[in-house]
Amino acid sequence: MSPPLKKSIHCAAVDLGATSGRVIVGTWAKNKLTLTEVHRFPNQFRTVDGHDYWDIPGLWTEISTGLRAAIKRFPKLASVGVDTWGVDYVLVNDAGRMVFPTHAYRDARTQPGLQRLAHTRAALERIYAATGIPNVFYNSSLQLAETVASCPAVADLATRCLFLPDYFNCLLSGRMENEISFASTTQLLDVHGQDWSRATLDHFHIPASWFTPPILANTVLGPVTGLPELKGVKVVAVPGHDTAAAYDAMPANPAGGDLYISSGTWSLVGFESDTPVLGPAALAARISNERIGDGRYRPLTNVIGLWLIEQTLKDFSARPKNDAEWAKLITAAGELGRGAARPGPRASSSDAPTLLNCTDPAFINPVSMRAAIDAQLKKRKLPAPKNLAGYVRLICDSLGQGHADALRAFERLAGRKFQRILIVGGGSKNRLLCQATADASGLPVHAFTLEGTAVGNMASQLIGLRAVRNLKTFREHFTKQIKATIYQPKQLTGGN
Repeated sequence: MSPPLKKSIHCAAVDLGATSGRVIVGTWAKNKLTLTEVHRFPNQFRTVDGHDYWDIPGLWTEISTGLRAAIKRFPKLASVGVDTWGVDYVLVNDAGRMVFPTHAYRDARTQPGLQRLAHTRAALERIYAATGIPNVFYNSSLQLAETVASCPAVADLATRCLFLPDYFNCLLSGRMENEISFASTTQLLDVHGQDWSRATLDHFHIPASWFTPPILANTVLGPVTGLPELKGVKVVAVPGHDTAAAYDAMPANPAGGDLYISSGTWSLVGFESDTPVLGPAALAARISNERIGDGRYRPLTNVIGLWLIEQTLKDFSARPKNDAEWAKLITAAGELGRGAARPGPRASSSDAPTLLNCTDPAFINPVSMRAAIDAQLKKRKLPAPKNLAGYVRLICDSLGQGHADALRAFERLAGRKFQRILIVGGGSKNRLLCQATADASGLPVHAFTLEGTAVGNMASQLIGLRAVRNLKTFREHFTKQIKATIYQPKQLTGGN
């Protein structure tokens, strides 16, 4: 274990989510990390002529504002790293100028390609065997294929495909690089190596010249050149995918046995591994073999997450506006029986609880989430919840079951046995969701209320700056300064 440094090191984490972004400065001193949020801002995609786009110039403006605030407050800022949600990209020319608008991953333009691949079994199996990524509507592969097919001239205009963290790293440092954790979300990276799958690029008619071999996280790209105020500050390629960064922040048991959940808009359920999880059964279970920043594997599956609650809230005029109101809502939901669509406060143990099928594609981006939930329940001849508390209880129980189903699939396919579940992100603050996960899985859930993506981002910067030896060392130090709320599984009887 490395001895404590005598001086403080300040690192700025630019952490962009699909609904909000923030710039947080981490101060590393005496083997402890202290966080200071210096800027927070909303984010959303915009719809034009039936298609969804990200406001990239607006995001850069907010990043710049946040970094100027960071250097003003911490004049000795050492470095900056950027992480974002997965799969989305910017097409640029040799000068780094954008040559095509950046679509948001929820844009429905990929649906025809998604269906074609889904109904071409041989191609689907070949691509999964090559990339370890299942056929999902948001995959970069489908997005890029649609772009090239609908706008063939883009192949002449663009010379590089930079994924979102790569693009912002380029604006900061002037270097064009693809980072491996983000590259692994695209369905284009070779699952058996650390370069792109040429056969997959050819299948989707995507120019191979748009990419260079991905670099590992913790790589120092050079000094900031894009913002004069940050002269001398180093740009570090951190795990660019926010889930990879969040997993790095997990206070994992070095002996293994932990299942991770990064709970936000999506619930990303997975674990760390030296080998991928492949084969027909893994494809059927939709296991994504994404990468850790050091190149190892992070098999995971996506369970639709708090997006269900976020969107359902829009259908109610009376919804929580602060922490106290949220606590009141969660308490009211907790007083209902499990499977809250059924009338009555509790159900007998012989009753099968009403749970949503969280894999329903109708939940991806509906006009009304409440209507989408009601439609699924009506189709199954089940009653809808009567109030917002009922929907919250139903959603939390359903997500808990989704987490448990993912755990059992991993145990079966990877030959693993998990001892506990670690959860970070927004869901770690939701005691109803944490308890539902413990109950459905039969394992204790350790919930950590921490800025997981920002902490993992900073850990990578500290390793790149050689202030910390490696991720194992960072976790040993960081685990000592945080505490978990532990939820023990209860016998399910249809009630609390």
